[in-house]
Amino acid sequence: MWSYIIRRLIYYVPVYLAVLLLVMAVLRVQDPVTMHLGKNATEERMADVRKEFGLDQPFLLQYAVFLKSTLTLDFSENSWDFPGVTVGSMIRRAIVPSLSITVPALILTTILSICVGMVSAYYRGRSIDKSLVFLAVLGMCVSLLAYIILGQYVGAYLIARDTGHQIFAIQGYEPGLKYWAHYCLLPVLISVIVAMGYDTRFYRAVMVEETGKDYIKTALAKGISKQRVMFVHMLKNAMIPIVTRVMITLPFLITGGIVMEMYFGIPGMGRALIVAVNSKDFPVIQAFTAVFAALFIITIILTDVLYALVDPRVRLS
Repeated sequence: MWSYIIRRLIYYVPVYLAVLLLVMAVLRVQDPVTMHLGKNATEERMADVRKEFGLDQPFLLQYAVFLKSTLTLDFSENSWDFPGVTVGSMIRRAIVPSLSITVPALILTTILSICVGMVSAYYRGRSIDKSLVFLAVLGMCVSLLAYIILGQYVGAYLIARDTGHQIFAIQGYEPGLKYWAHYCLLPVLISVIVAMGYDTRFYRAVMVEETGKDYIKTALAKGISKQRVMFVHMLKNAMIPIVTRVMITLPFLITGGIVMEMYFGIPGMGRALIVAVNSKDFPVIQAFTAVFAALFIITIILTDVLYALVDPRVRLS
């Protein structure tokens, strides 16, 4: 396994180097200093900024410096919007708020969607199946913004008005487990409701496809109960698409729920990136893009490894 991982890492090294090169080239199509300071800035001011951040150096030298800081995870360059604050400190500060929402949401969504999908496949064609599919489609059709507005109104305003206690916060974030439910539970619940519509339909389709395979018919012919066949044998053989579905969303655990973070005022990675893009904070955009690209590559390799762990038929070679 480790030899496979090392080979894949070596294979993706040129890919990652090309991604970093492309990112740097795209961000320099227009002068980032002019875009950030505006056209009214003096030539002396723009020259000082270019010199301070090394943008007056040759492109390949800038690439080498950025590559070194990325590989060593030493993002010591200061943000343009927040003088004295390094990009690395911004990333470290924003990761925990993002994970506080995305990790619980992913775990709850996966568990609930698999269970609902299996129940729907078990009662395929019956009223329970039709009702669950209807709810799943309904959850997909309603906009995320509608859920956020409704959740903030009902979960925060109405409960606070009727009970005199604000159980859920509409804005803000405080670190620590004792504050998690107050600031993060409502965004997590909204994320689960929205994602379950898509995931439930996907897992139901996977389970329905598995029910028509020969090993299911053989197991039923041997007298094994349908419940055991579906919830033990079938679930084990359906792990490949389940792993694929989960791993697709894994990189976004770090990027965070951008919409959630913006509307709930949570200072996570997604919100920090949006703020940086709006203010044209060049060092932050460059570093965040490098981190996200690395996460996608790691996820691809990890997915292949998990395939071999959950399915003995898969060989890492």
